[in-house]
Amino acid sequence: MGLLKINEVAKQAGIAESFLIPYGHDKAKIDLSIKETLKEHKDGKLVLVTAITPTKAGEGKTTASIALSMGFGQIGQKAFLCLREPSLGPVFGLKGGATGGGKATVEPSEDINLHFTGDMHALTSSINLISAVIENSLYQGNPLNIDPNRIVWKRSLDMNDRSLREITVALGDKKGTPHQSSFCITVASELMAILCLAKDEEDFLARLARITVAFDKEGKPVTVADFRITHAVMKLMKNALWPNLVQTAEGNPVLIHGGPFANIAHGCNSLIATKLALKLSPIVITEAGFGADLGAEKFLDIACQEGELHPDCAVLVATIRALKMHGGVAFDDLGEPNVEALLKGVANLDKHYANLAQYGLPVVVAINHFAADSKEEIEALERHCDAHGYAYAFLDGYLQGGVGAIDLAHLVQKTLAEQTSHYRPLYDRKEPIKQKIETISKQIYGADGVDYSALAEEKLRLISSLGLDDAYVCMAKTPNSFSDDPKKLGVPSGYRIQVRDVDFASGANFVIPLCGSILTMPGLPKVPAAVKMEDEPW
Repeated sequence: MGLLKINEVAKQAGIAESFLIPYGHDKAKIDLSIKETLKEHKDGKLVLVTAITPTKAGEGKTTASIALSMGFGQIGQKAFLCLREPSLGPVFGLKGGATGGGKATVEPSEDINLHFTGDMHALTSSINLISAVIENSLYQGNPLNIDPNRIVWKRSLDMNDRSLREITVALGDKKGTPHQSSFCITVASELMAILCLAKDEEDFLARLARITVAFDKEGKPVTVADFRITHAVMKLMKNALWPNLVQTAEGNPVLIHGGPFANIAHGCNSLIATKLALKLSPIVITEAGFGADLGAEKFLDIACQEGELHPDCAVLVATIRALKMHGGVAFDDLGEPNVEALLKGVANLDKHYANLAQYGLPVVVAINHFAADSKEEIEALERHCDAHGYAYAFLDGYLQGGVGAIDLAHLVQKTLAEQTSHYRPLYDRKEPIKQKIETISKQIYGADGVDYSALAEEKLRLISSLGLDDAYVCMAKTPNSFSDDPKKLGVPSGYRIQVRDVDFASGANFVIPLCGSILTMPGLPKVPAAVKMEDEPW
């Protein structure tokens, strides 16, 4: 079917045209003044889509999320999908896009993957405006007495460029003070986090003002508010604060807004978009990045608490191929049936399932079907799910679109109708920071404990002195393992999480333990996706 005009998508979603700001014929922003007209509407039910630990074999979590929304459309059930915006880093780096695949896509895919409505550009410009003003303050006599060696605000670029991880600025400037600086990818910046955690424009402004960007020579924090540029940033960010309306390949409404990574940030789309969708639809589907140990944990412990959300169900996506990899099969051998490896790899599925159950959520398992899945492997996985009492459905959205997700849609619909969520966060925010880190490490990752470097210990003392003891914890670690070692597949045991450094985000109100070798500015692979696009039409 052809794409609907965006005003028709809005009409079907219950959005009056007066609140629509079209960006061409197939995408639009939604004026947030719509919230006033919806405040008496009852919230719909919230479904979180997450996944087992990612592998090269692919789990298809975004494709599954899109297919589920299309499956609801096929059975006549209104549902709204909320997704994150793709970052240009992975689009041109490893993934090549983040809008689903096959017949389960959000459209217009190429626009969404690239410039979209300009949100990433607005964020990048705002982040770098703050950096420029900090440097100008040093140049103009340093009235705020900033210590150049204690500027903690990073410049940003929405691209993977490892050469910018550590740089020196102000070289050759007679009035400047040369000092070390660095870039992070835009989606890892605190400004992206507060875009996605803010309840509205006023909340975003308040969070922006209290971002700590540096320390003065007496050790006191310097905030964005001290530079009197919050309104300038708000002008850059005005349109970026409005959620974006698009559609699936079958015309189902989708809000795409905000895009933090889950391995180095909190991995959820904006609360603004999710809360708006809950007022517009009886069922809202949202996705959290990477595996459930990262995206789902942060959604349930950070986003839900900040947004006062009460999720009603979790969908845990897996594939037989990925489970075989967790069972020890090499990527090149995945085409060969291997029930033994599958039954070893399902431990990863079981651990993620148990983790989600800790939050009091009903859990549904969605098994993404591949043509190479053998009858013996399918039957073995079915027996395993039956023996453990898992509600499960096979999913074929990639090849069949919404028709391939009808079974999953019926199962989720049934779960929402028959089971009650008893959602509760994993930890109490008022617990000490180390205790919160240990709770996540032991109860979610399965670690024996946590070790801290001398630098991490020093940063934790600083964070405590700033009054951030009751902040959330946003773990930064590899997405490829429960542990902080990406090579440890399955369900590793007998290890300790290594925290080498700790960042903090006073505007977002979370601390960020940096585990293992995780970095906030990714690099490109040997053959980037950008090179693979050479044979595609432009």
